[in-house]
Amino acid sequence: MNTIDNVSKTLQSAYDEQYTDSMTEWRELGGRYKAQNIIDVCKGYSFSKVLECGAGEGSILKELEKKEFAPRLYALELSDSGISQIRKRQMKSLNEVLKFDGYNIPYPDKEFDLAYCSHVIEHVEHPRILLRELKRVSEYQVFEIPLDYSPNADEKVHHFLSYGHINIFTPSLFKFLLKSEGFEILSERFTQSHEEIIRFNWYRNQGLPKSLKNEIKLRLRPLRNNVKRFVYGKKRHEEFGHSAYTCLAKSRGELKIF
Repeated sequence: MNTIDNVSKTLQSAYDEQYTDSMTEWRELGGRYKAQNIIDVCKGYSFSKVLECGAGEGSILKELEKKEFAPRLYALELSDSGISQIRKRQMKSLNEVLKFDGYNIPYPDKEFDLAYCSHVIEHVEHPRILLRELKRVSEYQVFEIPLDYSPNADEKVHHFLSYGHINIFTPSLFKFLLKSEGFEILSERFTQSHEEIIRFNWYRNQGLPKSLKNEIKLRLRPLRNNVKRFVYGKKRHEEFGHSAYTCLAKSRGELKIF
């Protein structure tokens, strides 16, 4: 048993009522792309028993079931509202959905072929504790994180906290975290937010006007990205030129210092 038994009461209460029907369309849109990233980094591998840790309202599970990614799916979620939404989906390949305390995974060692966390680690108070549990219960792991870092990130604290991001990463900082915990990265993927997602966020979530200016900004995104790639160079563009980082990993050891 870990010495850290659960998330703080403040965070637990915030997540308990997080998932409602009003955000379903938005979350399912994002879930399609997150699920595809998982499938892409797992190309060449097959899994029969898969756990999602931090399953939210089940949008990724729904897409993985649709794509027949694995015959047996399992879910762990912190919030009662998320669990309720998952159960409403009545997914045939979902064997079990359990509430957990955020750190202690209620399954025996190596119970799963694969465990994944998609857009979860940035919400976790003690990520190393959760990472150790994930590699305890699974042979392989997939992680996806948003790439929130910018040089003025400290001036956007309220912005990031408003949607629960209490950790900020670049790809190299996240890979340092994984490698220092004994993970080997087997494959990786750097992605940009799809135009479909940006449109929904701008025009539906934020209520921005569908103006010529905004449409031009959207159309110019690929060009701006290509310019950044040319100016930054490959390594710097990987670090600062994308919206998300996804990787397939496998445990090769434990944290060792000195």
